[in-house]
Amino acid sequence: METKDFKPYVPNESNMAEFTVKSVVVGALFGILFGAATVYLSLKAGLSVSASIPIAVLAISLGRKFLGTTILENNIIQTTGSAGESIASGVVFTLPGFLFLSTTEEGKSIGADFFNYWTILTLAILGGFLGTLMMIPLRRSLIVQEHGTLPYPEGTACGSVLIAGEKGGDLAKTAYQGLGIAMLYAFFQKILHVIAEVPKFATAQASKIFPSAVVSGEITPEYLGVGYIIGFRISAVLVGGGLLAWLGLIPLLATLVPADTIAEQLIKLGYLKDLATAGGPGGWNPDSHSFTDTAAAIYRAYIRQIGAGAVAAGGFMALMKSIPTIISSFQQSLASMKAGSEGTRLRTEQDLSFKVVIFGCLALVLLMVILPQIPGDGLLTKFLIAILVIVFGFFFVTVASRIVGIIGSSSSPVSGMTIATIMATSLVFIGFGLTGKLYEPAVLVIGGMICIAAANAGNTSQDLKTGYLVGATPRYQQLALFIGVIVSSLVIGATVKLLDTPTPDLVAQGIQHAIGTDKFPAPQGTLMATLIKGLLSFNLDWQFVLVGVFTAVTIEIMGVNALSFAVGLYLPLSTTLPIFAGGCVKALVNWNAKRKGIEEEDADLGKGNLFSTGLVAGGALAGVIVALLSVNDSVFNALANINLEHALSSTLGEGGYQLLGAGLFAAMGVMLYRVAMKR
Repeated sequence: METKDFKPYVPNESNMAEFTVKSVVVGALFGILFGAATVYLSLKAGLSVSASIPIAVLAISLGRKFLGTTILENNIIQTTGSAGESIASGVVFTLPGFLFLSTTEEGKSIGADFFNYWTILTLAILGGFLGTLMMIPLRRSLIVQEHGTLPYPEGTACGSVLIAGEKGGDLAKTAYQGLGIAMLYAFFQKILHVIAEVPKFATAQASKIFPSAVVSGEITPEYLGVGYIIGFRISAVLVGGGLLAWLGLIPLLATLVPADTIAEQLIKLGYLKDLATAGGPGGWNPDSHSFTDTAAAIYRAYIRQIGAGAVAAGGFMALMKSIPTIISSFQQSLASMKAGSEGTRLRTEQDLSFKVVIFGCLALVLLMVILPQIPGDGLLTKFLIAILVIVFGFFFVTVASRIVGIIGSSSSPVSGMTIATIMATSLVFIGFGLTGKLYEPAVLVIGGMICIAAANAGNTSQDLKTGYLVGATPRYQQLALFIGVIVSSLVIGATVKLLDTPTPDLVAQGIQHAIGTDKFPAPQGTLMATLIKGLLSFNLDWQFVLVGVFTAVTIEIMGVNALSFAVGLYLPLSTTLPIFAGGCVKALVNWNAKRKGIEEEDADLGKGNLFSTGLVAGGALAGVIVALLSVNDSVFNALANINLEHALSSTLGEGGYQLLGAGLFAAMGVMLYRVAMKR
């Protein structure tokens, strides 16, 4: 529901400097930096870190000391720069899959020839443009009209950072206190490893009552901050999905499914080579025919597929409920296009013309048909690819924007949406008789572009939320995003190919690609390729996907937001549990405030939200710094030498070491509560 009396920080009538050369150039440089860092981290561990808030913090500091930038210029800096992280994560999560598709008679992947700089660059730009284009007509419905419904936690946090930096004083002090605490906490956790990263309690597989049940939490400051920002209700629904998976489905499957069957499923998905090879998720032991961690194995073998089905169904139902609002938004855009009244609207309501969306989408279709970087055995096949990209792009851009509106970009299940895209695309291809090895690269291209588009749409919507709060001009932000997509894509493709270069040792072993080795395993890309091979060869277990679909339908019928629940089902409990902890702190603050008759004038700029903003910013910034440090092998090895985990585990015991981490995370939660209660 639109907040009619909402007033942005910078008034509509302001003529403050905004879309300037220095803001775009500095933003582009940040996009290059964060894009390269995300490529490395995603290839290494299948993870990414949000860039908007760290860039906003850096923009404020640079602007105050050297550049003399306004708050609107700082917003353009973070808008331009944040595109690098979203594009990089979309690229790395999917396109390395070209290397793992079905092989030719010579033993070479049928998609290997497409894994080149120009193809990566082309798909990154086209996918990035698609995500931004689709958000132009959706801004009014999702950002403005649902301002009071969708919190967009990272966008709100970023706006609070910019406003606090502009105001200075206590507001800035509170935000930077949170940032400092998060950075200090991250130093002890990620560098010294005094704080356990993921404390967990697990029951034994041999348990007759509750086998392989796991309670775990990735106890980071950014998750605590996100939980506080989104509040108790949403975080509770999220963790509910995780509880069903890790304390319900996994113990059930651990009881019913033999270890060999689980291992065979992992082989089918590409996580494990064969039954005679040790390793894979959960640590398969071929001698004892058992797993070190049965829960982790079941999660990868079954729960991710169930979760992907639930996310797809939840997203579809969310889209259905949004159709009236979306239609209204498009009607407004069409009306403004016909009237040609772009210049008569308030500055903060000026989007790029709807003509840009129409002609932009037509241009994307044309480029996909004629460019040699798009695989296909003819113009008709390429046209089918283009149409599917546009259709799925519209659907998942809308869904992605709503998801990040609920839980933020960092926890958005973009890979789940990509899986759903790959499944649907494969069904369409099968319907047209396009089966077999030849069409595997085409399916991956569609999945890759939708992944990039969804990731960038989530980032775009967070940026537009920030702009809405600070009083930015939407069309300037949209232009900045297009620039950010182009600049970051130029560097992302080069970084991917650089990291793919094999070392002399790998060359000596006959290995031509570093990606796919232990150095850069690219777990998400491997999964996408495996799914495509299974689907086009009629070798996928649809029953698990349908379990997720009907779980989501049941939850929606019960009056609970199915999409939030599905996201919690898909994500590890270690992600949703610390977010829920932040939501509990927020609930406790609200309860005490209500009991004492205290009401905040501006919740977004309350001390609790500002401190949480600092926690999110500090945690994300620390993640990027550690990723950058890890690129250099000598620095990485030096950091390994100061790792205190082994010493502490030996002294305190493994349980004591994990309790120490949980205690320090709880202490940070208490600190957040005390700050939030100060008036």
